[in-house]
Parts: sequence; structure tokens; C-alpha cells
Amino acid sequence: MKENDFVSIWLEETGNPAIEKLEQLNLEVANKTIKVLAEKNSTENDLAYILDINPDEIKRWFMGRHIFSIKTINEINAALVEIPAKNTKQQAEFQ
Repeated sequence: MKENDFVSIWLEETGNPAIEKLEQLNLEVANKTIKVLAEKNSTENDLAYILDINPDEIKRWFMGRHIFSIKTINEINAALVEIPAKNTKQQAEFQ
């Protein structure tokens, strides 16, 4: 970094608002995904199975350690639609 590079100094002191906004949006995607899974009484493993990825990757998503591309968001959306809602009350009655 140059000594008089105003932009570099400003970013170092204040952070990058665009990156912070992107991090916030990614966290919102993760939280909404968690909410939909909970509403359907489904798990991270259900989502991982449909997306054909390692469940540990889903855990990283939910902890905010992943930047979602539009492609990934579309894949998550399609998978959430595919996951059927599990009605635990009805399942318990039939067991």
C-alpha cells in the first residue's frame, strides 16, 4: 500500500461497504434457508442430499462462511421446493 493512497487508507479504516453488504445478503440467504427447512421439518442433510453435496458444506453456508452465487441461490431454491414438508404428528400416529 502506498503511503498516500487515500482509498487504501480509507478501506483499511472503515472497511468495504460493498463487501459488508454482500456478507449481510449471504447471511440472509442462509437464515431464510434455515427457516424454510425448519418449517418443512427438514434437516441440513435433506438439503445436502438433494443438492448432492457434503453436509459439511451446508453447515459452512449456515455459519456464514460461504459467498452464494446466483447459480447456488437458484439451486438452493429449487431444492427447497423439492423437499416435501414432513408432518411429524401424522408420522407419529402411523408408527
